[in-house]
Amino acid sequence: MQIVSDCGMDMAPEQREGLQIHLAPLMIQLDGKTYISGVDIQPEEFYKLLLSAQGMPTTSLPSPGEFAELYRKLAQTDPEILSIHISSGLSSTYNSAVQGAKLAPEARVTFFDTMTLSGGEGWQVEAAARAVKAGWPLDKTLAMLERIREVTQLVYTLPDLKYLIHGGRIGHIKGLLASVLKIKPLISVSKETGKYYQRGQMRTFKRAVAKLVDLIAEDHAPGTALRVQVVHANNPEGAERLQGLLDQRFDCTWLPSTSIAPVLGAHTGPGLVGVAYASLADYPVLP
Repeated sequence: MQIVSDCGMDMAPEQREGLQIHLAPLMIQLDGKTYISGVDIQPEEFYKLLLSAQGMPTTSLPSPGEFAELYRKLAQTDPEILSIHISSGLSSTYNSAVQGAKLAPEARVTFFDTMTLSGGEGWQVEAAARAVKAGWPLDKTLAMLERIREVTQLVYTLPDLKYLIHGGRIGHIKGLLASVLKIKPLISVSKETGKYYQRGQMRTFKRAVAKLVDLIAEDHAPGTALRVQVVHANNPEGAERLQGLLDQRFDCTWLPSTSIAPVLGAHTGPGLVGVAYASLADYPVLP
C-alpha cells in the first residue's frame, strides 16, 4: 500500500525520515509567478517574498487529472493507495482526489478526510506511513487514523487577518469586524464540519499566544501528559515562547516544531503560531 497526501499538511523532516509519502502538488500564485508549494519554494523564501510582494497570494489545488496521473504512476508499483487529505471543509482537494481516482481505474484508492490541516494532518499522514512500513492491513490503519483524528486538536492565532479574509477562509469568524478592531482570533477546526471556528479573541498577539495555552487547559487538566507540536509561519520566536508556556502547564512530549507549508501561509500570512496536541493516554501507539 502507498500513501498519498497533499501540501496542506506539515511535518518536520525528522518525522518523514524513512517514510514513503507521495504529495500531490498545491500551487501558489504571487506577483505573476507560480510556485509549487514545498517544491520550488520553501517556507523561509516564501515569507520573505510576501513581505515585498505587490499583491496578495492565491492558491490552486491539484486537478483531478493531476491526481489521476499520480495514481496511475503509483499503481504501476502497487495499486493499493491510501489518499489522506486536508479537511474537505477547508479545501476541495479531497473531492478533486476522488474525481481523479475515477480516471485511474487501475489504482485501488481508499480516501481519508483528516478534517484538519497543518500539523494535525501531518500526524495522521505520519501514522499511516509508519503503519504501511510496518505491514499493517488497511482496516487496522484506518482505525488508527480515526482515533488520531478524534483525539487530536489544532489551535492557532495570527497577527494579521488580511490574508485569511482575502482567501475567503475566514467565513463566519467575524473577520471584517476583527480586522477593524485589530483583534487576534484563536482559531480551531471543527471536528463536525472540518471548518474553522473561533475559540476566543485577544487584543494583542502576545496575549493571544498565551491564551492558546488556556484553551488547551480547557480540554486537558494542567499537568496532563500531552503529545505536542508547535507550528509557525516564519515566527520561531513566537513558537519558542508558546513552547515554554506549554512546558509550564503540561507534561509535554514534543515533536519538532516546524514552519507551515507555503500554501497554508498564503492564507494566513507571516507570524502565525499554532499547536497540535492530544492526550498521550488517548493517543494510539504508533508502529
